[in-house]
Amino acid sequence: MNIDKLIDFIKEADKLKSIHRKTLNYHENRYENSGEHSWHLALAILIFAEHANNEIDLLKCIKMALIHDLVEIDAGDQIIYAEDDKKFEREELAAKRIFGLLPTSLGNELLELWHDFEKKETAESQFVGALDRFLPLLSNVLNDGHSWTEHNIKADQVYKKNKPAISMGSTALWEKADYFLKECLSKKILK
Repeated sequence: MNIDKLIDFIKEADKLKSIHRKTLNYHENRYENSGEHSWHLALAILIFAEHANNEIDLLKCIKMALIHDLVEIDAGDQIIYAEDDKKFEREELAAKRIFGLLPTSLGNELLELWHDFEKKETAESQFVGALDRFLPLLSNVLNDGHSWTEHNIKADQVYKKNKPAISMGSTALWEKADYFLKECLSKKILK
């Protein structure tokens, strides 16, 4: 495999550390970057794997977590509550460009993995998708609804976007998320 292409890809992937998300770190008053998020998601997959609704290929899930947001290098990060018809198209163009930096077989493998994540048709993509939604929700719980308040997000939006995505991959994670959301509603952290 051409090592120069691999180095070019790794240099490009490093840009993910410069993409700031709309989610605060759990223990600091600063926004996480997408590189931190991808690492945290991969770690969460290891920790919560037993709570997947279906049997999963752990390595496939970790790979998916590590590459799922690389498209943000070109497409940027967008809060999940935003309505945007062109988001997938922008991200797919980014995925083709970024994974195209790699030798063809590896680039195709990662592009296929990225598409798998986006479609949510496999046990792995559903579980990774569940955690991808659960972690920012937990950030809001731990940070008194900071992102929800900042972006004027209401409870019905949070339930609509998170319940199907989380419960599809992990009923146990959804039950915990629902518990947290009910607490946030009672404390008026979430309106």
